Amino acid sequence: MIHPAMEPFLREAQEFPRPHPSTLTPVARRAAYRERAALLRGSPEDVAEVTDLSIELDARTLAARLYVPHGDDGRALVVFFHGGSFVAGDLDTHDALCRRLSSDTKMRFLSVAYRLAPEDPFPAAVNDAVDVVRQVSATRATYAGPAARLVVMGDSAGATLVAVAAALTRDEGLDVAAQVLLYPTLGPEVLTDSSHSYAAGFLLDVDHLRYDYGQYLAGYADRTDPRVSPLLFPDLAGSPPAIVVVAQCDPLRDEAVAYAGLLEHFGVPVELLEAEGMPHGFLSMGGRVPEALAIVDDLAAHLSARVTAVA
Repeated sequence: MIHPAMEPFLREAQEFPRPHPSTLTPVARRAAYRERAALLRGSPEDVAEVTDLSIELDARTLAARLYVPHGDDGRALVVFFHGGSFVAGDLDTHDALCRRLSSDTKMRFLSVAYRLAPEDPFPAAVNDAVDVVRQVSATRATYAGPAARLVVMGDSAGATLVAVAAALTRDEGLDVAAQVLLYPTLGPEVLTDSSHSYAAGFLLDVDHLRYDYGQYLAGYADRTDPRVSPLLFPDLAGSPPAIVVVAQCDPLRDEAVAYAGLLEHFGVPVELLEAEGMPHGFLSMGGRVPEALAIVDDLAAHLSARVTAVA
């Protein structure tokens, strides 16, 4: 059952559906995504400092943005990867969410703009996420205090990248205190009850997502590769503790719940937070649905408790 606060917004979205992504160029698609994000995010939360910077990796440079909250307590640095179905999204589209979470947790946030498909198909985004986590772990004093714990967080497609990066680097001693997965997509071939129940009309259309996976994977055919489908990792023991956020009315809900269960199976501490009546992407809708902000604040409380527990 959709949350009453979401009903007018969903009704509007259903009456004026988004064009199929196949009808838009990548530039037009990203522009539309930015415009929609601007309409939903509301007034930005005040933080002490926001700095745009660059992360230099091997043969490439990624844009990033560092948020320093008022009352920064030096406990943690959160590396954040935005959503956008692997083809859209940037530092601006998730600016409001990073500001709110940084302010709530008193933690610094480092938002990273990874490479996007179709210009840079798989595994470019995965490689960016893995390399960023490794580099920031080694140089965290550049972005925060030397004693800051490292947290990795992602939204939707960004959550998928976080899940993969956390799994691939779990034996490297990077000292990741937590991985936070906000309604991740766990593979192009996942078929679940929620993917049927909420396939269309709930802000993330499954048909659109499958098209985007085609853009992201391009000619890469191995859908069993865990970097593509993290639910197929044969072993996740030793992965960082996880907070997994799911939305009840999201086609991706069941696969995220399954991934939380998989982590638990391998002995990883997991908190599963379900937002009743909410659709995919609701955490970035505070400007139109204030009730979503209460859930952002609850997530911040769980993250603060998790970092404190492992300190």
